[in-house]
Amino acid sequence: MFRPLPLFVGLRYFRAKRRNQFISFISFMSMVAIAIGVMALITVLSVMNGFQNELRTRILSMVSDVTISGYSGRLHDWQRVMQKVRGMPHVTGAAPYIEDQAMLANGANMSGTVVRGIVPEEESAVSGVGRKMVSGSLSDLKPGKYNIILGKDLAYSLGVGPGDKVIMLISRGNVTPAGIIPRLRRFTVVGIFYAGVYQYDSALALIDLKDAQTLYGMGSAVTGVRLKLDNNLLAPDVARRLVATFHGNYYISDWTQQNANLWKAIAMEKTVMFVILSLIELVAAISIVIVLVMAVTDKQSDIAILRTLGVTPKGIMGIFIVQGTLIGFLGTLLGMVLGILLAHNVNNIVEFLQRIFHTQFLPASVYYINNLPSDIYVSDVLKVTIATFLLTVLATLYPAWRAARTQPAEALRYE
Repeated sequence: MFRPLPLFVGLRYFRAKRRNQFISFISFMSMVAIAIGVMALITVLSVMNGFQNELRTRILSMVSDVTISGYSGRLHDWQRVMQKVRGMPHVTGAAPYIEDQAMLANGANMSGTVVRGIVPEEESAVSGVGRKMVSGSLSDLKPGKYNIILGKDLAYSLGVGPGDKVIMLISRGNVTPAGIIPRLRRFTVVGIFYAGVYQYDSALALIDLKDAQTLYGMGSAVTGVRLKLDNNLLAPDVARRLVATFHGNYYISDWTQQNANLWKAIAMEKTVMFVILSLIELVAAISIVIVLVMAVTDKQSDIAILRTLGVTPKGIMGIFIVQGTLIGFLGTLLGMVLGILLAHNVNNIVEFLQRIFHTQFLPASVYYINNLPSDIYVSDVLKVTIATFLLTVLATLYPAWRAARTQPAEALRYE
């Protein structure tokens, strides 16, 4: 079988036992360093993807994909809006809501809260709060009964549970000769939810839509309409289409705008981690340069003989490029396999270590995500492996160029 001379000699140099064992050791360590770097990058990026998806799932279980509201804070023709959007592509659910601020009190315990008025029968079409109930259910919210459902941390700070009473105070009070008196209403706690996101568990209260309309003097109006999509990643496109459909008569936003700073921070952290861990690959690439420079020095006489036999400088370069590329390829391949295996089993490994050392790395009392979710993206794996392999190939160019400049007479002078 025909094989080009640089490939044949390069493979032979790679497989052969070197006279200098130190070069062999450095070659092996270079391969290990590349593998560790690729493994670490794939694992860290997969874990960060898992955290991002877990956080997005928890947040989107409490917020809508797209929100349509009036510029004045009131939407009067919300029934017409709902009829129109329900027939649009990708829209799977729509529900009206009222959202405003209030103060909840139970004796000496007081806490600010965001009150959201909902239609219990329609809320499940736009959010997953019904699946987050610790006690009670959304159906316990009855018009005119003034029942309320609280987040877990909010209920804890008020010191209440199902069946207890809380006083709600809102700033839209009654005007009297003595001034504005805040409006008060006694509510009965009928349920508690746990979303796993602090901003909702500690500051969100749910009441019936009609009770909210009465309490805030909304009449038949609502704050807006919340939409659920079959694919939340399409929310920006759907929002732009809605703006064109309604000719800018309503304020339309999507979940990426409502949580823009959070997603930007996660994306920045992921980029920073990629850059930092890439330094491992840079060190490995430098070690390949060292290996090949030492190999060139060790093979001076072999290079000189090949040159006298007619091998061109390009052929000499090819020999050492093949040798260094093999180190990079095997290290990258090994790291990719180990990285995928580690990322796939990282949560099981953490649980095993926790049992061995009798500790909790992510205690539930401190962290809302108390495990290590991992999502392996093919794009991330390809990005890491291709970038690493190209870096190792580039690292072979200088030693190979140096080998090509070897003068046979100078190399064989002392042989």
